[in-house]
Amino acid sequence: MAVGILTAASSGREYGGRITSFVIMSCMVAATGGIIFGYDIGISGGVTSMASFLEKFFPHVYRKMKEDTHISNYCKFDSQLLTTFTSSLYIAGLISTFFASSVTRAFGRRSSILVGGAAFLMGAALGGASFNIYMLIIGRVLLGVGVGFANQSVPLYLSEMAPPRYRGAFNNGFQLCVGIGVLSANLINYGTEKIKGGWGWRISLAMAAVPASMLTIGAIFMPETPNSIMQHSNDHDKAKQMLQKIRGTLNVETELQDLIEASNVSNSIKHPFKNILEAKYRPQLVMAVAIPFFQQFTGINVISFYAPILFLTIGLGESASLLSAVVTGLVGTTSTFISMLLVDKVGRRTLFIVGGIQMFFSQVIIGSIMAAELGDHGEITKEYAYLVLLLICIYVAGFGWSWGPLGWLVPSEIFPLEIRSAAQSINVAVNFLFTFIVAQTFLSMLCHFKAGTFFFFGGWVVLMTAFVYFLLPETKNVPIEQMEKVWREHFFWKRIVGNKSSSGTLI
Repeated sequence: MAVGILTAASSGREYGGRITSFVIMSCMVAATGGIIFGYDIGISGGVTSMASFLEKFFPHVYRKMKEDTHISNYCKFDSQLLTTFTSSLYIAGLISTFFASSVTRAFGRRSSILVGGAAFLMGAALGGASFNIYMLIIGRVLLGVGVGFANQSVPLYLSEMAPPRYRGAFNNGFQLCVGIGVLSANLINYGTEKIKGGWGWRISLAMAAVPASMLTIGAIFMPETPNSIMQHSNDHDKAKQMLQKIRGTLNVETELQDLIEASNVSNSIKHPFKNILEAKYRPQLVMAVAIPFFQQFTGINVISFYAPILFLTIGLGESASLLSAVVTGLVGTTSTFISMLLVDKVGRRTLFIVGGIQMFFSQVIIGSIMAAELGDHGEITKEYAYLVLLLICIYVAGFGWSWGPLGWLVPSEIFPLEIRSAAQSINVAVNFLFTFIVAQTFLSMLCHFKAGTFFFFGGWVVLMTAFVYFLLPETKNVPIEQMEKVWREHFFWKRIVGNKSSSGTLI
């Protein structure tokens, strides 16, 4: 099957420049938004497996875990209130991302990042100080607002600041920071669980303030992207000066001209959420919905949110379960770093497909072992428990170099400037919607589906891998403002978008 591939050279419009220390530092600060997201993902699963936390806020779950031997292994943690603690963040993020779209479009990417860091900082403080379930949930909602703003703006910032040839590596820095956040949270949970007196969970929740402070303070000093400067101020000279600074060359006329053309189209569109429904944006709209949907139905949140609970289910102790979560976090971070090195060389599609195959087979084997060895009231042997841990690591590695980073990279680089902020909000909203659904239903699903839960997500992995193979064109090395050409050269999408650019000119 032929898939249209475009590089800057093939388009006849090469950009000058190199990787500068200025752009590296700017993107490192912005990518801290990934740390706050990852930290929250990792911390919630750890504290919900701590006996002292459950005893204080979810006593009915604590009693089932400690006292009731008649409940199925798969059902001990089934509690809608417990899942609400985890999932409330994502429904708040879903709503806030649409407000973030307006801020990002009107005031720039940096402003949204600043709001996100400040909201997350307040949520961390409230969570660490909580003495009842209401404070706990309100703190999670504030964290959700922070993540909603950060996830809407950070991937856009990274894609717009990065040189086209290295955009994949730069943008994957977001997911790398998500992995660092998860790993840090798992390490902190492992340490705080050992604190005598049962108050270690407070440290776990409050430590989210550290990356939030880094992001908030850093955002004050971050430069705005040239794309955003053009979009909300239309200052050609200022955009040119920023381009020269981040590219390390005076020769930026070609890229500047593309920015001016994209900005003119963007400024002519007053209702981007309405315009994105037009046929010429149909591929981008499909990807804005399908990619985040599939990312959540890989089943990764089975691991990310509830890894310690899952390891408790298969018979590991509380401390061993938290340590096992550290191991999977380390694997995820390492594999994402590998993705950074490969994504601009082998391309997005190859990593998607290889990762999908790897995830599918590991999920099927995990489900088979749990079905055959665990049962409702039995105990899995330590050998099988550690085999499951190994297979989970293989699964996490597959996600770490495919749907993890690429689920954020691809949507952030394919949207034209005129719909970029709106489309990214749709992308984040869909992501958070299905994160909420998976987080809210997983413990109940585990109770009812038992080992079949892994076959359920494995089936989705097959479907999403086929989707990528047939419908996603390769986008490596394509300048972000020339991205629309990949759809006009793709065997399927060219029938829908035709042969005109978004500005209406014939190609």
